Amino acid sequence: MAGHSKWANIQHRKGKQDSKRGKIFTRLIKEITVAAKLGDSDPAGNPRLRLAIEKAYAQNMPKDNVERAIKRGSGELEGVDYQELRYEGYGINGAAVLVDCMTDNKTRTVADVRHAFSKHGGNLGTDGSVAFLFKHCGQMFFAPGTDENALMEVALDAGAEDVISHDDGSIEVITAPYDFMEVKQRLEAAGLHPEMAEITMKPENEVAFTGEDAVKMQKLLDALESLDDVQEVYTNAVIEE
Repeated sequence: MAGHSKWANIQHRKGKQDSKRGKIFTRLIKEITVAAKLGDSDPAGNPRLRLAIEKAYAQNMPKDNVERAIKRGSGELEGVDYQELRYEGYGINGAAVLVDCMTDNKTRTVADVRHAFSKHGGNLGTDGSVAFLFKHCGQMFFAPGTDENALMEVALDAGAEDVISHDDGSIEVITAPYDFMEVKQRLEAAGLHPEMAEITMKPENEVAFTGEDAVKMQKLLDALESLDDVQEVYTNAVIEE
């Protein structure tokens, strides 16, 4: 939406991630383990694993930690058997929320997620209640001042679905999930490096929150993100700074 700064929100997200480095390591180790378990343990043949490893190294995770997580996932080392779960719910004023989890105890996880929703003014929904409001896709953000013409030419030639210019000068590239790594690598080879790049659940429409509602919605999101079993939280709510 044109009414808020997309770039400011991206910088805010990055700042929150940097402040939770220990939690990020735990989440990345889980993601690497599950990616190696579900696919090839060689990242060359497993895009999900390759992206997880790339994120881990971007967070300065030691190589030994990464290799142990891969071995646990492939069965070379003993480890926890994680299950992937997704919960759907509603936040303040009915804002849509998706919560992706990895857990070894489904009963504990659903109880924790339900409690976070109810304590902070939201409620847990049923499967399919809000997922249709999101698109599974690759998403990259480029800083204001990036050469838009060059970016668009390389991105579209590499197979990107869309290139979106925002009012604040930032540029967003959207890809199909399985085209994400190819597009990202082609852009980086051309000297175009995204500030943030991820496979995500992108809301089809966003809703801006201000004032007291924004404070309440942020508390709900923070409560969900703080749960040990939660990997990612997606919402169509945009918290105005």
